[in-house]
This record gives sequence, C-alpha cells and structure tokens, in this order.
Amino acid sequence: MEVKDVSFSYNSAEPTLKNVSFTIQKNKITTIVGPNGSGKSTLLEILARLLEPDTGEVLLEGKSIFEWKAKKFAQNVAIVHQNNILPSELTVKKLLYFGRLPYKNWRITRTKEDDLAVESALIQTELVEKADKLVESLSGGERQRVFVATALVQETPILLLDEPTTFLDMYYQLEILELIKRLNKDENLTIVMILHDLNQALAYSDQLIVMKDGAVVAKGESKELLTTELIAETYGVYANIVEDGNQGTYIVPKRRKEF
Repeated sequence: MEVKDVSFSYNSAEPTLKNVSFTIQKNKITTIVGPNGSGKSTLLEILARLLEPDTGEVLLEGKSIFEWKAKKFAQNVAIVHQNNILPSELTVKKLLYFGRLPYKNWRITRTKEDDLAVESALIQTELVEKADKLVESLSGGERQRVFVATALVQETPILLLDEPTTFLDMYYQLEILELIKRLNKDENLTIVMILHDLNQALAYSDQLIVMKDGAVVAKGESKELLTTELIAETYGVYANIVEDGNQGTYIVPKRRKEF
C-alpha cells in the first residue's frame, strides 16, 4: 500500500492532513505515532477507505483504493476501530461470522470456509473457550481480542488497528500487542497501527511513521528513527533514550520543553 501526497480537511479552514506520503512495507508492522490532533486516526480511516482524501491517492497493488470494488477491498483490508460498538445479546462466535460478509452474495449461507475461518480466528486470539459467551459479558481485554478476531475472519493480508491498547490496563495492553506481533510473524500479516506509547511502538514495530500537525515529520526503522531531538521537536518533551542489553531500547521522559 502506497500513500501519495494525501491531503484532507473536515472544513476548508484548517487541513487535517497535509501532503502525506509513505509506503507501507509488506509483511511488516508499521506504527503511526504522534501527539494528539496530529491526524493519525484520520489517516487510518483514509487507508480503510472510510474517508476520501481531498487531494492525493492511496494505492493498493498499484490501483487507487477507491477503484476497488467494495467487497474485493474488504477481502484485502480489515480495520479494528478505537471505539467499537458493543453488540447486545450476541455471542463471540456469532459476531465473528459477521466478519465473513465480504465473501457473501445476496444468499447469506454459512459455508465450510466460513466455519474454518471462524475457528482459526478463535484459536489465534485464544478465544475458543469464550466462543459461546456473550460479548458484553467479557473483560475489556477479551472484548478487544474479539474485535481483532472479527477482523481476522475477513482473511485479509492487511490489518489496520486504531489505538488497539486504549482503555486497557498494562496486562491486557501487552496481551494485545503480543497477539499483533504473533499474527505478523505466524500469518505474515501486514499491520498498520496507531499507538500513543513510544516504548510500545519501539518494542513492537518494524517501521515508524511520526506525525505532527497533519504532516509526516519522520519515517523509517523504529529503533533508528527516534532521537532525543525528534522527540523534543514532535512532542515538546525532553527525554533520554536508553540502550539496555537486557531490556532493549526505551525512552525515559525528563521534562516538558518550554516554548
């Protein structure tokens, strides 16, 4: 997937995205980071074809994503939103079957392929024992795994996730991130996600895209990209970057930058 000179605004006064360009590497984890209001979620919605850019284009296999038929696009790109609508009186397994809609015509009948996709997603997300539970009865971490599983049953090569660790405590944040890492490694999924925690982004990403004020200010390999200067300029925070043989690379914030 390639993003070329994409600009977008919700109103004509102030653009939300400004000439954004980058290439998403196949079979890698790319994480979009940046301060609040930098346009990260808007960008992800454009990648998912939920918003159309004012100028520029997004290419999938060399063709604009808006030239793809809706069903075919949904067989190639799935998204897990930050705020998911919680279904009422629906079991985990039944919800997952809705993820198979991109493979249906006007006759919505369950097939062997559907059953295999659902069973595989349940296994991958470790939800087999929760399959017959109501989604609303699950914990926050379990619910998030359900929404990831619903995207997985689409069997797409590209998975987009908008802040998948939001509203989760530390344990479940790591659980979700380990799941994402495992899906990338075992299933060769191309993953694009938004994270706020720079240390998590460093630990779980191959590539980083750093945004500020609607523009991409840096992009590249995660451990080589982040510098103290970039963090200060982007976030307004002075920080130390620590290289530890046991813990790896991590960031320690020191103080806010005075403007």
